[in-house]
Amino acid sequence: MTDRAPTPARAVANDDGRSPARELAQRMSGTVEVLLFWHSESDRVELAVRDLATGASFHIDVAPGNAIDAFYHPYAYAARRESSYRVVRPETTIVDG
Repeated sequence: MTDRAPTPARAVANDDGRSPARELAQRMSGTVEVLLFWHSESDRVELAVRDLATGASFHIDVAPGNAIDAFYHPYAYAARRESSYRVVRPETTIVDG
């Protein structure tokens, strides 16, 4: 068993460029990256999920009491809150060859 030092939390800029969000947790499952952020200015928690293979991703606000559950089960959590998240898909260019 290898001892690993905890990964330091990252701060990332908000979409609007205001105060940074603090990364609370990060994990990979295959090609899916799951991130949990805390936005200190608005005191909100955000879950971000991105499939590195396809580029598809979604972000969803999470109640602080549900943050860990959403982090470990992001698709189940998003399905329950279907109307409140946004899906981002990369643009696809079709080339007629």
